[in-house]
Amino acid sequence: MALTDPKIRALKSLDKPYKVIDSGGLYILVKPGGAKHWYLRYRFGGKKTCIAFGASPAVTLAAAREKREEVRRMLAENVHPALQRVAEKVAAAPSRTLQHIAIERHQNMLPGHIHCRVII
Repeated sequence: MALTDPKIRALKSLDKPYKVIDSGGLYILVKPGGAKHWYLRYRFGGKKTCIAFGASPAVTLAAAREKREEVRRMLAENVHPALQRVAEKVAAAPSRTLQHIAIERHQNMLPGHIHCRVII
């Protein structure tokens, strides 16, 4: 049975976390505190795994279904979705070499401070 927005809003927290399945491996996990998180269960390379899409209502049902289709396209191209997500985060992260850190610290030091002359 497919989920709808009113059904998702009506989900109540219980003593233990529970899953409510939408379709195609997509489900929402309702935690005891009332938090609701979207997950997709999939199989890659013969192993079952899952990927998180975010919390509801920040991630809507339509957005979760769209992300599910995006992951399905990746799987069809034989790309591991979780590794792809990590690779994108690493590529977007700023370079933090020792030289960058030293220059940043040097620029933030007071001009007359003794360590300002010692660092570089």
